[in-house]
Amino acid sequence: MSNTLAATTMLLLSTALVAPAAALAQDAGAPNQAGPSVPDSNAVATPDDPSVPGAPTEAGAGEAEAPDEAAPEVSIPGADAEIVVVGTRSRDITRITPQVVSVLSSADIARTGEGDIAGALSRVTGLSVVGSGFVYVRGLGDRYSLALLNGSPLPSPEPLRRVVPLDLFPTSVIASSLVQKSYSVNFPGEFGGGVINLTTRSVPTESFLTIGGAIEADSEATGQLGYTYYGSKSDWTGFDNGSRDMPPALAAFLNSGDRISEGNVDTQAIAGELINSRNSILQRWKHLPPNFSGQITGGTSFDLGGDTRLGLIATAGYKNDWRSRDTIQQTAANADLSEKELDFRRVITDNRIVVNGLLGLGLEFGRNQIRWTNLYIRDTIKQSRLGEGSRQTTSPTATLQQQDTAWFERQLIDSQLVGEFKLSRDLSLDLRGGYANSQREAPFEISYEYFRSNRADDPYGQYYINRLNNGQQGNAEISFSDLNEDLWSAGADLTYKATQGLTLTAGYAFSDTSRRTERRDFLFIAPSTFPSGVAMFRPDYLLQPSVIDFYDIGLVDTNEGNPVFDAKLRNHAAYGQIQAQFSDELSLNYGIRWEKADQTVDPVQVFTTPTASLAGTSLHRDYFLPAATLTWQFRPDMQIRVSGSKTIARPQFRELIYQLYFDPDNNRQFRGNPLLVDSQLYNAEARYEYYFGRDQRFSLSGFYKRIDNPIETFASFSDNAVLSSFANAPKANLYGAEVESQKYFDLSGLSSGAFWQSRRAVLIANYTYSKSKVKVNENDTVALFASSSTKATDLFRDGTPLTGQSDHLVNLQLGLEDTDRLSQQTLLLTYASKRVTNRGAAQQPDIIEYPGFRLDFVARQGINIGGVDLEAKFEVRNITGTKYKEYQQSGDNRIYYNLYKIGTTASFGLSATF
Repeated sequence: MSNTLAATTMLLLSTALVAPAAALAQDAGAPNQAGPSVPDSNAVATPDDPSVPGAPTEAGAGEAEAPDEAAPEVSIPGADAEIVVVGTRSRDITRITPQVVSVLSSADIARTGEGDIAGALSRVTGLSVVGSGFVYVRGLGDRYSLALLNGSPLPSPEPLRRVVPLDLFPTSVIASSLVQKSYSVNFPGEFGGGVINLTTRSVPTESFLTIGGAIEADSEATGQLGYTYYGSKSDWTGFDNGSRDMPPALAAFLNSGDRISEGNVDTQAIAGELINSRNSILQRWKHLPPNFSGQITGGTSFDLGGDTRLGLIATAGYKNDWRSRDTIQQTAANADLSEKELDFRRVITDNRIVVNGLLGLGLEFGRNQIRWTNLYIRDTIKQSRLGEGSRQTTSPTATLQQQDTAWFERQLIDSQLVGEFKLSRDLSLDLRGGYANSQREAPFEISYEYFRSNRADDPYGQYYINRLNNGQQGNAEISFSDLNEDLWSAGADLTYKATQGLTLTAGYAFSDTSRRTERRDFLFIAPSTFPSGVAMFRPDYLLQPSVIDFYDIGLVDTNEGNPVFDAKLRNHAAYGQIQAQFSDELSLNYGIRWEKADQTVDPVQVFTTPTASLAGTSLHRDYFLPAATLTWQFRPDMQIRVSGSKTIARPQFRELIYQLYFDPDNNRQFRGNPLLVDSQLYNAEARYEYYFGRDQRFSLSGFYKRIDNPIETFASFSDNAVLSSFANAPKANLYGAEVESQKYFDLSGLSSGAFWQSRRAVLIANYTYSKSKVKVNENDTVALFASSSTKATDLFRDGTPLTGQSDHLVNLQLGLEDTDRLSQQTLLLTYASKRVTNRGAAQQPDIIEYPGFRLDFVARQGINIGGVDLEAKFEVRNITGTKYKEYQQSGDNRIYYNLYKIGTTASFGLSATF
């Protein structure tokens, strides 16, 4: 097998561990046929993958080829006359896969220059990235998207979601990404907009070592004013040195089962251990440092004799970024938005440290292989916030100063074992098992609010005074939260090629997810006699043990109701699928999946005195989920697909937990609704595809989805603060169209000079139009926990779009590249139109986010110095200087929930391969 064919086969095997195996090789003289789904594999990238599609080295994962490439002629010795066997094959996965897929190969990812896979995926047709790496497919929220790693599910370290944020995954550990937008039953039934299957780097065929690093400047951070706090001397590593461990008095209280409200707890002993100069004093940093990163990747293989080979690959990376936002954060006081309840200007500085590592082992023997992949990612944000503003309800004429310090740790550990076995010529078996653990810890989230009356007759009016919540003039709060989630998964797929035109597949999958989430919130309380002069102390002096003891400052547990929850999701699934080739032109992929899930969310009794009313959820459902795709290849280079399916979307854990959670980035609180139920989706799609040359294609598709009981985010007021929660709307419809094209232009004819002889231009463009409408009538009801409201029209308006859905998404890549060596210069333009992030509270307009335009430039150049291959990369991001806007609008009145500049960044990186 040639190197090129070997690499392609590895890709086809890797992009669907959950998919049954399907042979691509054809019998002598047989017409070209596609397998039942994405053919089984697991390996995608090798160190000598080309950076430029079409380069004369080994083909990159997922690169398109000519529609049907002639196989090499084979001479069979021993025959009376030479017999020539000629076959055809297609290596374009987007074409041969029965479903609608998009593939980001290692070359595609490299062209975008993105540092994480979420950014790279934002270039795919119909995909947009919202918030911290959550991918929306065709305008549907992250709950309607499914992320897999090598075909196995992933746990999430996010309190508000069960979906893993994809900005956790550096592109250095991902070889390719497959996005499937039409459902097939080999994937889990939680499939709304699509599934994203990430494939980690595979073991290499040759030994290599790559070392690289980069430095970056951000116009809104580097050299600009920001804030930080000391924390610990090891914070730069992303790991705390123990200074944020739980203090002894607090740990003893949490283990005791006592309640502060019962009056038997020494809160002064606890309070005296919480605040110090390391965790609560903001420091002005006049010139923030530049961002930098480094990574090292190596691999080798060992020939064990016969046809057995053992491979090893390892990678490690470190990234340290600074981000500063000078943001306006407001909320409205009335329905027409003419008055502001909150009006703050706040500087938020994040120091984000990402540490990652991957270790993979692969054993190949004959036509079989076993792979063991281990992935570690730790993502830490050290956050400092300083804000000044006003609150209309309690302090209309006063000025408030708020300062916050926080430390957020997210961690993912994933270990997977996969076996692919060819039992006979027509029978193959894929086995997989995995364990993953995700954690999120946020110790010592500390918030202060200082008060200034601004009255001329107030002797302290010119100063900020912290009254510590005695008379609503200033306060101090501290929170501790912890999340731990374990996910075990296993599966098996058996594929049998019954005849030349019929392939049968059966599979089973199991997953068991368990999560414990805990949040403890405490408020410092001072007596009414607390002197104003002392109240002006800086935080560590204000809440030092001597002041706490002398002035009798205590603590209130503000989350005694439901501080700890256990959540579980156990899923059993079985499916059967057929791939039938009726003729050279017509094929059918049909299957049905049975899926049974038990999902529970239960409050944990942490107090010896039980809580009177605790909110829990128990959902036990099973479904039969059919899917079918009919493909008509009416010309060698053209085909039409028609597909239909039924899928589901389950509530995410945090959406079910009746517990307050404040998201500082979104500037609002969230609380779950234990009465949520599953959503059911009915999907239809038609797609025309034209493959007019190597790496060149055009497609046009239309899609429609009906969603029963979609889960929507809505807002309400709680004690003059905006509170976001979740509810099932009665119905929603979504429809739209996608068009995409990729075209290369040979530039060798522009000039006789050597520079242009191997140059070509590339144009990659896609556009997605989608439209959604929530369907509500006067008789529809809604289920809300602890609420007397049951009318759906109190929360939802008929005809409004689904939250998170943009009508228009545009991606454009225009570049130059050299087909003989690494040399690329690419302009990348993205655009997303307005989308609703939250239903407005109390008849207010919806909260709108406007991502707008973004223009990036990426240049990559290969250099050889002294026999060492170097890659230089230069990037400029957000050239347009686009602002982030999230707002409400009523006539001329506008309220900005978040408004800030997104910095323009410029970076330079260099890597060497030995």
